[in-house]
Amino acid sequence: MNGGNKKFGDEGATNSSEKPGSIQEGAANVNFFSVDLGLRLLALASTTASVIVMVTGKETKTIQMPLLLIPLTVVAKFNYSPAFVYLVVANSLASLYNIIVLSILAPSMKKKACVHTLFRLVVLDTLMAGIVASATGASTAVAYVGLKGNSHVQWNKICNVFNGFCHHVGASSFLSLLASICFVLLIMISTYSIYRRSR
Repeated sequence: MNGGNKKFGDEGATNSSEKPGSIQEGAANVNFFSVDLGLRLLALASTTASVIVMVTGKETKTIQMPLLLIPLTVVAKFNYSPAFVYLVVANSLASLYNIIVLSILAPSMKKKACVHTLFRLVVLDTLMAGIVASATGASTAVAYVGLKGNSHVQWNKICNVFNGFCHHVGASSFLSLLASICFVLLIMISTYSIYRRSR
């Protein structure tokens, strides 16, 4: 009887000690997925907003040139600069990528992603982070020249004339930078999840 009671008690203790552990592990997985989902939604919102802000940044000004007797109408648009076109294309691609990933991951919220899936996400997120970050850098460099000019090569600043357009460019570049940060955080989360699985 004592031996039987002992065994029953030991088994009960083992079960009670295993249950909280499994619940905590499941909660940790759900929390990681929630963070991943939130970051992807933020990246999607940032890239989409960046495209919209840049595309709608058209501005028209009438300027009196020193050597001309009649005023000249000048238009500032994103497609006049290859760097701004690159930013729009890069963020559009990143938005499409996030939509596809979210449509695949969202239905499987309670399922544990396999290591192969996490590895693919790390590779693709790294690619997207590189594309968006490089486009952000190119856009910011051109925007800085438009804001400050460059006296060494006689490039005049234009933001004193096209103030509204420059605000659009600055806001679009900032949103793109935010998306790049989200992708870096997603890479870190997926890499850490792979590390935990390999232990």
